[in-house]
Amino acid sequence: MVKVEPGVCGFTCSITAKRQGREVTLDITSECGQIQQLGSSLGKLSMNELFLPHTKNPVFLCAETARCHLACPIPMSVIKAAEVALGLALPKDASLTFES
Repeated sequence: MVKVEPGVCGFTCSITAKRQGREVTLDITSECGQIQQLGSSLGKLSMNELFLPHTKNPVFLCAETARCHLACPIPMSVIKAAEVALGLALPKDASLTFES
């Protein structure tokens, strides 16, 4: 499971990605209405879909349809969780830190 703290909106998100052959099933939970819509639109992702460009990638297309904020880190986190579930990436934390 991946837990995402997206920032000032305060809507924590959890993403569970489970491998099923060359596909990943997704369970995305958040109190954010847009992320709920994103989660209900995405059931499975194939390995090939993960490598499509932004303009054709189902995660980013569903995020656009759900009207997710452009800077929302959840769509990228879905991609990373799916990559890890498929063994294509290592489960390493990522962060964005503002320094003055």
